[in-house]
Amino acid sequence: MTTIATAFNTLPLSAAMLANLDSLGYAQMTPIQAQSLPVILKGMDLIAQAKTGSGKTAAFGIGLLNPINPRYFGCQALVLCPTRELADQVAKEIRRLARSEDNIKVLTLCGGVSLGPQIASLEHGAHIIVGTPGRISQHLRKGSLKLDGLNTLILDEADRMLDMGFYDPIEEIIAHTPERRQTLLFSATYPVGIKQLASKFMRDPQQVKAEAFHADSQIEQRFYEISPEERMDAVVKVLNHFRPQSCVAFCFTKQQVQETVDHLTSKGMSAVGLHGDLEQRDRDQVLAMFANRSTSVLVATDVAARGLDIDALDMVINVELARDSEIHIHRVGRTGRAGEKGIAISLVAPSEAHRAQAIEQLQKSPLNWDQLDNLPSQGGGPLLPAMSTLCIGAGRKDKVRPGDILGALTGDAGIPGAQVGKIAIFDFQAYVAVDRTIAKQALQRLNDGKIKGRSLRVQIL
Repeated sequence: MTTIATAFNTLPLSAAMLANLDSLGYAQMTPIQAQSLPVILKGMDLIAQAKTGSGKTAAFGIGLLNPINPRYFGCQALVLCPTRELADQVAKEIRRLARSEDNIKVLTLCGGVSLGPQIASLEHGAHIIVGTPGRISQHLRKGSLKLDGLNTLILDEADRMLDMGFYDPIEEIIAHTPERRQTLLFSATYPVGIKQLASKFMRDPQQVKAEAFHADSQIEQRFYEISPEERMDAVVKVLNHFRPQSCVAFCFTKQQVQETVDHLTSKGMSAVGLHGDLEQRDRDQVLAMFANRSTSVLVATDVAARGLDIDALDMVINVELARDSEIHIHRVGRTGRAGEKGIAISLVAPSEAHRAQAIEQLQKSPLNWDQLDNLPSQGGGPLLPAMSTLCIGAGRKDKVRPGDILGALTGDAGIPGAQVGKIAIFDFQAYVAVDRTIAKQALQRLNDGKIKGRSLRVQIL
């Protein structure tokens, strides 16, 4: 068995890049980085099977920065992502990786915001563009984006992009790129559509696969057999027993999401739903509330939950088992990250037994079955989060910055800084988490006072 070198300094990278990786705390490569970077840096095409949280963004980020010419202000690398949240996350990581180079511009192009400002940004030029397929193809049709100087094309979470119906826009985008380009495809699963994309648009791609299974010590999985009619009560029972601070409950359909949210809310639990039909503004709001710990349970479909970057997720509940065992592994991998322990609970009706068997075969180990009766309620009243979210009726476009909100709360409103949580700013609104016990007081004081010299509308969500 040959050992793969895992120190970044074994790679042909510039001294400046190595110093920057060191300052970012990147000492050893993750398995996906160690397998893919040598291939990427040779300029070869690559298909990598890797999930969120495996370090894949740094792998292709380091790879795409390597051949960039800072003096040419055309698009030299293009990263396609399924959702705006993921595109923002990827752009943020690439900017951190690019700190050692002079003046590399990274631009995100996603739907949900107007085209005008994006066209203006493109006129100034950008080296790297990260975006969603729909919006990128719009810019190509308008002629505001040119890809004739492209070196590297990256398809991130390619399986999800296909699930979301992006095959045609991706094909259209690739038609605008030069023949002589490097194509890197990252995907958690490897369905037929991906094989089709690869055979059509890639040149002799190398394949690597990062170990898909999580260390059992990190994630405890338990399976409970239920009858279909007790599914909703089982979710309540699980939450009352484990009382997680943050939990994602995966459902199969939008209806199931809604039914679960309604049921939990009726039992006095704080839950919000995330599915594909939400307007971008509502989606931003749901994700801000979950990330800032002012709602305990995020109930989501697989497509909607893709690209969520949630740190320290205590628990995952599979309200219904995924129909594909690789998606199950992916769902479960959302908990127990960054050295924390996590727990994954799966509810299985008799008609879903074959799905459980498929998971057992994929994991090559017997499933851990348990009885719902073994889950006594821990008491302590309804499951309520520690924080509440205040929504402020102004955002980035109104030049509101996190410091302005923090200043208004801790200065004029006299709220201790320790009771203020995460602040998230979007184009036209901002969200700030405050300790639940002082939410009404904070609301009152912000409504009576001013933020950035203006009286703004504030409400508790």
